[in-house]
Amino acid sequence: MTTLRHAVGSLLVVGLAGTELTGLERAWLRVVRPAGVILFRRNITDAQQTRALLNEATEVCAPHAFRLVDVEGGTVDRLRDALAPMPSAHAVAVAAQRSGKRSFAQEHGELIARGVRAFGFNTTLAPVLDLALPASAEVMGTRAVVASAEGVIEYARNFLAGLAAHGVAGCGKHFPGLGGGMRDSHFETPKIERGWRALWEEDLAPYRTLRKEMPMVMVNHAAYPATSGGNKPASVSPFWITTVLRKRIGYRGIIFSDDLEMGGILKVLPMEEAAIAAVHAGMDMLEICHSPELILRAYEALQAEAERSATFRRLVQERARVVSRQRAKLFVGGIPAGLTAKQFEALRARILRFREAVMKLAESPETTPAKKLAPVVETA
Repeated sequence: MTTLRHAVGSLLVVGLAGTELTGLERAWLRVVRPAGVILFRRNITDAQQTRALLNEATEVCAPHAFRLVDVEGGTVDRLRDALAPMPSAHAVAVAAQRSGKRSFAQEHGELIARGVRAFGFNTTLAPVLDLALPASAEVMGTRAVVASAEGVIEYARNFLAGLAAHGVAGCGKHFPGLGGGMRDSHFETPKIERGWRALWEEDLAPYRTLRKEMPMVMVNHAAYPATSGGNKPASVSPFWITTVLRKRIGYRGIIFSDDLEMGGILKVLPMEEAAIAAVHAGMDMLEICHSPELILRAYEALQAEAERSATFRRLVQERARVVSRQRAKLFVGGIPAGLTAKQFEALRARILRFREAVMKLAESPETTPAKKLAPVVETA
């Protein structure tokens, strides 16, 4: 039988400091027993080292643990140095439109899936479903696919199929949409002034259409003052998480917070209050990407609230049971064996060929006659 402390810990996904576990990390991981870990470039040297780190860390996590990484392609690609740089989602969408090859998006998903599996991961936090609107162009860059919901849906559906074909879970983000945001939620809370109708018909269309195809959805820290969500960040908003995502859209997968260390939430609420508010609002999983102090503060706050409130205790225990079943279903196949040196180099070469083909098309001045496309800018 799962104890309350284990139930609380299984609501957390945590980050680590370096390329191997410290003694302190081993200690607090055994106490918290999180649902999994998320790694960044600071944690990744090569495939063998990364797999060893993931194996050791997840030994003391909850069963069927998340092994998370951010690989979208383009500017957000934690494996670019250790494997090969993936093209951005925007570049892939432009190339697909200019060439007429819809298979580009699925190949993007397949190559990312093969890459993350080679390093021992089972989940990538992609695809981005935010609309590429002018307001967010400086913040989102090539992370956003295109401006139309239809174009985002087409890319994301094929990308997710590519991930699924290789047993990797994807995560649609950043619900309910950062396309109208002019501020970076890493540093402050964006206030997005789009009204309900525009959000429902445009920003939320990918979530409505793909609700049965996304294993996970990430909720952002923006506020939407022109809606019933008011000035409360979406990540702690019952309106956005429970009323809209669960009830109106009917999403039944795992709801995952953006990093709770980000300024977009911590400038509004301290970690303890943010963690409790997110769970009350309907969040399944809380992501805390770096600080052991903040991880333990969130863990202890959730534990204390569950001990104080029978209602919250039942909520935590039920949430832990449901997500445990979902993880077991998602990761039933376990972690595949690592690639041989020859297989790894073959994968790297294929990624580089794909990137070259995509960027050649994306950077071409030619466009389809139906729609002029924005220029592609990709950070090296």
